[in-house]
Amino acid sequence: MASRDVSFPVFDADNHLYETRDALTRYLPEKYAGAIDFVEVRGRTKIMVRGHVSDYIPNPTFDRVGRPGAQEEYFKHGNPDGKSAREIIGRGIDCPDAFRSAGPRLQLMDEQGVYGAFIYPTLASLIEERMTDDPELCGAVIHALNRWMAEEWPFTYENRMFSTPVITPGLVDQAVAELDWSVEHGAKAILMRPAPAWGLRGPRSFALPEFDPFWSKVQDSGVVVVIHASDDGYHRYYNEWEGVHGEMLAFGQPKPFTQALSSDYRDIQDACTSIICHGLLTRFPDLKFVLVENGSGWVPRLLHRLDHTYEQMPQAFVEKPSITFKRSFWTHPFHEEDPRDLVKLLGADRVVFGSDFPHVEGLADPLSYLEELHGLDEADLAKIMGGNLLGLLGVSVPA
Repeated sequence: MASRDVSFPVFDADNHLYETRDALTRYLPEKYAGAIDFVEVRGRTKIMVRGHVSDYIPNPTFDRVGRPGAQEEYFKHGNPDGKSAREIIGRGIDCPDAFRSAGPRLQLMDEQGVYGAFIYPTLASLIEERMTDDPELCGAVIHALNRWMAEEWPFTYENRMFSTPVITPGLVDQAVAELDWSVEHGAKAILMRPAPAWGLRGPRSFALPEFDPFWSKVQDSGVVVVIHASDDGYHRYYNEWEGVHGEMLAFGQPKPFTQALSSDYRDIQDACTSIICHGLLTRFPDLKFVLVENGSGWVPRLLHRLDHTYEQMPQAFVEKPSITFKRSFWTHPFHEEDPRDLVKLLGADRVVFGSDFPHVEGLADPLSYLEELHGLDEADLAKIMGGNLLGLLGVSVPA
């Protein structure tokens, strides 16, 4: 791992923790006992959700994890030798303390040259999609996870690490209560997935007016809303075209059809389109959305499509959608994308850096991303590599 001396503080928009085995159950009420469990299947420990064994994450105990950055070259240069996903990822490693606990992680960040970071859970991304028909249970499991995080990975740690409680929006009163609890426990940012909200009457956009009590609280609190890639339910559409059944596999071998469709990132495009076209940012213009691990290649196409819609029906908008997007969204490009065109489109103050450390698809050395930003001046580098998010959080870095 190569550390680098830089003249500005680095804030990583995309860091992850690995949950312990009791993260979803330590604080789960007794009436929901058995909703989450671990079972042995042919010598391997698997997570069981509501009686169904899930293969979403191959090793959900995280005793062994993939080597950070194992897929870095694959994403940057493709797969000319046609290797399988297992061959690309290679052998795992024993999970270090720095991936499990806040104190050792901060020490590792010092070694990496990273001043601050958002810290997201990993196993949490399987919860909501597997509980769409029971939003009360979903909210209970999410709250149990958030209580575990507040204890093990404080939402604000040394004013440098900011772990993000998850908010599931399906039941508005429940979402408001979770937000209030999270803010009371120090949250500066919350985590949501790019997917419809599943309530007692099924799915609908979280940007519709019925969710305004929640968004009003979000705006008043000033917390940052991170929309991070997740199991968003879109796999059901791929299954319909493939004529198969089954869950999304985070590290499985994709089929060509699914790979081609998923690389268009319809989920995040639909989420952003809803936020703008359903008027959420008209009703609450001070909301701040950070789009993490959703890539950025889709952004120019989306803005063109939204502005074309505006030209066809300007009476439905208060301003051009591209203006709304550039004001209210901060975008994290993948490390394999050339970010300079995005900087030209949105401005350096709306682009943020994230390494996805310590996941296999991320960067083993977070600061190596500086190599992708060659040609930008020092002021723009400082914004992208940390200044933008430090400013959003209101964090002052000691001299």
